Amino acid sequence: MNTESIRDQLLARRAELEALREGSGESRAPVQLDQQSVGRLSRMDAMQQQAMAEATEAQRARELAEIRAALTRIEQDDYGYCEDCGTEIPEKRLLLYPAIRYCVACQESRE
Repeated sequence: MNTESIRDQLLARRAELEALREGSGESRAPVQLDQQSVGRLSRMDAMQQQAMAEATEAQRARELAEIRAALTRIEQDDYGYCEDCGTEIPEKRLLLYPAIRYCVACQESRE
């Protein structure tokens, strides 16, 4: 398996997520509670959008953590092995999601 190309994929995805993270700061800003400037329904809509932006940011943070862990495994020559049982993860699975940590059996037992 060519871990160099997988490493490049992980680095590209990390850069993409970090750029998205920087651009979404405004949508996670606190919502104004002044009813004089914003109507009640508009404020509720803004709060809902803020909550969705925060959830999206939490997902990005989880994916960034998975990418950092995968890059560490590549550096330590531990990449491509299940973190639970130690079996080799099939290359097709790794290519589908390069930051994957578990084989199919162990992933299914976690769900």
